[in-house]
Amino acid sequence: MTWDLQKLFIRHAREIDRFLRRRGHNAETAADITQDTFLRVLASPPGEARTNHNPKAYLYQVSRSLSINHLRRESLIQTTDLDEAGAIADPTPSAEKIIYSRQCLAQTRKALAELPERTRMAFEMHRLCDKTIQEVADELGVSTSRAWKLIRNGYRHLLTRVDDF
Repeated sequence: MTWDLQKLFIRHAREIDRFLRRRGHNAETAADITQDTFLRVLASPPGEARTNHNPKAYLYQVSRSLSINHLRRESLIQTTDLDEAGAIADPTPSAEKIIYSRQCLAQTRKALAELPERTRMAFEMHRLCDKTIQEVADELGVSTSRAWKLIRNGYRHLLTRVDDF
């Protein structure tokens, strides 16, 4: 006699999840352990001596064992809540980062000044003023394909001139 794991999952997964939550697991951990329970039974079903065994009881026994193992592992590992870690991290950039950013900004200004006027205007309207290619084309009095070429040329020029663009 073999167990139909799909039917067992449909019948008992929700109950096992609730059982694990009552044991103190959060929703994500309970769902993971529930899934692991059925994977464990799928990977190594009970032996021939247990064919008449109660499948529901066996599933609960496996989930209880996995729950205990999880709690033991959690007690050995020291964790930090990510919400708390954000408060610990210093949001101010380092002096090196500030200097590097300023150098990149200076390179960007210089590279923009090197562009032909129409290319620079098209690039700035598109990138800095959030205008669409059609709006840039209308404002410059060119076709959309020409406006795109001007913007693309601006991007290419900046990519070759600025370290971190």
